[in-house]
Amino acid sequence: MTQSILVVDDDRSIREVVCFALQKAGFDTHEAADGRQALVVFGRTRPALVVLDINMPELSGTDVCRAIRADSNTPIVFLSSNDDEIDRVLGLELGGDDYVTKPFSPRELVTRVKAVLRRCTPTPEPKAATSTQLTHGPLELDLDRFEARWRGTLVTLTVTEFGILRTLMRYPGKVYSREALMQGAYEDYTIVSDRTIDSHVRRVRRKFEVLGGEVIDTVHGVGYRLHGG
Repeated sequence: MTQSILVVDDDRSIREVVCFALQKAGFDTHEAADGRQALVVFGRTRPALVVLDINMPELSGTDVCRAIRADSNTPIVFLSSNDDEIDRVLGLELGGDDYVTKPFSPRELVTRVKAVLRRCTPTPEPKAATSTQLTHGPLELDLDRFEARWRGTLVTLTVTEFGILRTLMRYPGKVYSREALMQGAYEDYTIVSDRTIDSHVRRVRRKFEVLGGEVIDTVHGVGYRLHGG
């Protein structure tokens, strides 16, 4: 089945360029010219991924992201003309999965969209190789269903957050550097700063802390490991 992408930007020319590139790559596309329209179209179409501009009328991209994240882990790739690191971390704190700065190459954007979608698609493995269920005490990951649970309660994670937890749970006693952790989470590519990695980890921690769970320990000067590993 062809996957659909929602492209949200108040600049019509950018929407046209992005949609053309995505359609050429085999995706269906939907468009929205502002934040309020984006939420309406999102609710109607439930796309596989959202390409989301940050600075828009009606509702900003960050407001749209908050609304989507209230009940969905649909991947979000932010677009912005601001390359400031604080803006980048803000987007990821809200639950974005990647970030592309304007001006950008349509080919690069399509590559990133495909990479994010691959991260949330289970990879078929031989039955004898690795279980699709990972458990560590009350923490459970279902790799096929892309679900995380704490004591049976479902915890909604973004693609990158799920990848971080999956990486840690494969080797519970291992201490991962920030670089190694993100390589495991992204699998195919990425260049991110330490602040961005820490941002993802904080989000994962907060989501489990509200249920009374601890899932990630900091090893000062080295990186992170699974709690109790």
